Parts: sequence; structure tokens; C-alpha cells
Amino acid sequence: MVSKSIVRNIFKNAEDDKIAISSENNSKINFRDLKNFIEDISKQLSGAGITNKDRAAIVLPNGPAMATSFLGISSYMSAAPLNPSYKSEEYEFYLKDLNPRIIIVKKNSNNSSIEIAKKLKIEICEIKINKNEPEGLFNLFENKSDYSTPNENDEALVLHTSGTTSRPKIVPLTNKNIYSSSENISKSLSLTNNDHCLNIMPLFHIHGLIAVLATSMKVGASVCTSNGFNALKFLDLARSEKITWYSGVPTMHQAILLRANKNREVANKLNLRLIRSSSASLPPAVFKDLNEVFNCPVIEAYGMTEATHQMTSNPLPPKQQKAGFVGLPAGPEVCIMNENGDVMKQGKEGEVCIKGENVTLGYENNDEANKKSFTNGWFRTGDQGYFDEDGYLKISGRLKEIINKGGEKISPLEIDNVLMDHPLIDQAVCFGYEDKMLGENIASAIIIKNGETCSESDVLEYAEEKLAKFKIPKKIFFVDEIPKGATGKLQRNVLAKKFGLNS
Repeated sequence: MVSKSIVRNIFKNAEDDKIAISSENNSKINFRDLKNFIEDISKQLSGAGITNKDRAAIVLPNGPAMATSFLGISSYMSAAPLNPSYKSEEYEFYLKDLNPRIIIVKKNSNNSSIEIAKKLKIEICEIKINKNEPEGLFNLFENKSDYSTPNENDEALVLHTSGTTSRPKIVPLTNKNIYSSSENISKSLSLTNNDHCLNIMPLFHIHGLIAVLATSMKVGASVCTSNGFNALKFLDLARSEKITWYSGVPTMHQAILLRANKNREVANKLNLRLIRSSSASLPPAVFKDLNEVFNCPVIEAYGMTEATHQMTSNPLPPKQQKAGFVGLPAGPEVCIMNENGDVMKQGKEGEVCIKGENVTLGYENNDEANKKSFTNGWFRTGDQGYFDEDGYLKISGRLKEIINKGGEKISPLEIDNVLMDHPLIDQAVCFGYEDKMLGENIASAIIIKNGETCSESDVLEYAEEKLAKFKIPKKIFFVDEIPKGATGKLQRNVLAKKFGLNS
């Protein structure tokens, strides 16, 4: 009997005539054609001698073909999506590490991954587009043969951790992981086949792949697979597509708000059912503005690659959405653990730990990381937090980002949220830097709101009113932009070096 946890079964209950994937060019793929495409791709891969235990690297830009390639590949074998903006050195690292059987690219692509693939003797596979078919449908090989369906514990997706504090680790995710996470997220958002999401997340990242794409497919809903995030085009595209929700990272929401504040009527007329935020902490000020401008619930969730994305989520109304909290457990079991592996009582702060069917079975070829990351069956996230009296989880920071100022442990997130309540500050990102006397001290990179002026003394006076003395930043840097990673997450860990504070 076929397990319900195999990725291809997320499409099982979708109505054939319903739209699954749309594009910015108004091209549409229904579920019937998507299911046929997935079946054909499986047969083509098998016909080329590629097994369901092999890996396929995917280097395609955001859009329908990237979405369908992930769905098609992961339904048969393991998909390894890579950032199409990587440089040659990065491709060489990731392709050596992943050792894929093939690499999937656009026809006549000049992406630097191709030269690296040739060097590493990885078969290059160009997608073959039929002009008479909807955008996103393509062929890979001419020959077809019968194929073996993967098992629920076979790898379906493989990604690397961000590697901000250490060498990136390989995270294999199984069919069961993906199916389970898609089910968890769709339930927490009460998604139905009448929902339509605009994807603005990169599809080489767990957030877009699972929270938007796989989750929508699970309930037979549709996704507009945009060509990438463009704040200037967002409102028009959202309006023309008649979307019911979208999910993004905080920096995307902030960019959207800048446009939406100038087009309040358009924003309100979208009639969004919800806005979802994840992958980084959403400042309470941004939560409040999104709620007011779009007049819909703002659902902050908490996810990571190792959990196949979601771990907790704020609930929909009539339950409360708490600004600054990442909600209630929404799939896996969640606990707070101390350094000794003891589960702590409610209200006590410690490391957030999880276990469940959506959690990776372990990093690949990394016994040391697995020993550190798993305790008594619980996966240690590396995040510090606590549950409040209502059972909502508060993330107080990454354990590796906590600033140790003369023995005082300070969460940079706490300071960020206070400074961003200042009426002249658009963004604030605090970070630790080396201090000879205290070990570490606090600095903050700040972006002032457009057209406003604000001095260092203005910021410090405000901080003195709102924060204990030991939490006040020692150094303030006014900037036009704060470094972000490929997914839009702020890169707190590089700031001290960028400003010449650390060697």
C-alpha cells in the first residue's frame, strides 16, 4: 500500500480543473496538467537511468518552471534547489557537497553553475519548453520507462543551512517531512482550494518551497509564482491576481508597507484573508502597520530548514495574534530545554527544542553536529525563548547572537523592537562587537524614515527612556541599507566586521 506521506500524494485530493500554478504573464496550469507533468517527469528520469535515490540540483530563476521543477523532481527523487545568483566558488562548494546526478538549467543558460558542473562531470540537463503549453510545463528527456515510487523516508529535498556561524550543513528532508509540514501549515492557516497565494519568496529556500508552494498544493489551492520579489509591482500583481494571502520575511513586509502607505485604498481593497510572516522576527511596529494598512490578521510563524519550515504559528481569529510572539505549537512538539537537557517549566527561558514527523532525521555526514543538535529525541534549534502564560512562544534571540556584555546576557532582538518604535526610525538592527573591558558591547545600525532627520543623541535619549542602562547601544551607525542574505533575512552576524569593530 502506498504511504500517504509520499510527496506526490499532496496532489491526491486536488480537483483536476482547478488552477494550480499561475504566472506574471497570466499563464495557468491546472491540477490535471500538473499531475500529468509530474508523471511524465518521473518516467523521463527513470528512462534516463536516474533512480529515485539520486539527487538533481536545480538552478532556475523564480517563476513557474522553478515551481514545477521542484514539484516534479521531489515527487520522484531528491530536489536540490540552488540560488541562481551564486558565484562560481559557491557553486563549486555546494555541488561538491551535494554530489547530484544531474543539474537542471534553462536552455542556453550562461549561469556559472554550468562550467562548474562540467568540471565536476555532473550531467547538465536543459529544460525543453513546448511553446504550445502553459508556462512551467517542460520535458527533460525523450525516453520514458516505468519507475519505482519512493518510500516515505526517502529523501525528497536537500538544502544547506545558512552557515552564518559555521560551515553550511546538509539538511536532508524526506517525503514524510514534506507531507507532514504541508499538512501542519495548511491546517494552521485554514487553507482551502479557494485560496490563491502570491509567492514572493525565493524557491531555493524552505519558506517558499513548503509554506507557500507545497502547502497550497496539499489543499488544491493555487499559487501565482512570481519572477521574484518586487515591492514596486506587488500591489498591482496582488490586485490583478485577486490573491487571498501572501507570506514573506519582515524586510519584504517593510518594503511593501512603504508602497502600501501611499496607496491605502488599493491595499485595503485587496481584501486579504491573512498575511503571514516567518524566517525572521517580525518587529511589533511592522505587525501593527500591516494589520492597519491591509485590515487583515497578521500571522507570525516560526520555522527553520531542519523542521521543514514551520514549528509554531499564531492562530487565526477569533484566537489572538500576539505581536512579538511566534505563536502556539503548530505541528511538532515544542519544549524549552536547559543546557543539561532538562525540559523547563512554562515561563522559564532556555533553548527551543522540537520533535515530530516534520523534523529532519539528522544532518548528512556530520556526526558532531548531530550529537550537539539532538538530545533525548529532541532537536535543539539554537534559538532562545520561553512560553508565556497563554502558551505562546517568545523568541528572545539566537543563542549564538546573544550579546554577553560583562556577564549581562542581552537579546539584540529586544533592542531592535524598542528602537523601531521611535517615530523617525524605519529599521534598527543591533549586534555585539568585541570590547576589551566588557568582552562585548552593543552597536546598532539604523535606517531613518524617508525624508526625516534623526541624530545619534535623539536615538540615545529615546533608548535611555525605554531600556535599562546596560542595554543602551554604545555605538550608532546611520546607514541606507543593512546587509541581507539571499532570502531577505538580515545578516546580523556580519555587521561588526562591516563597521570595522571586529577583526
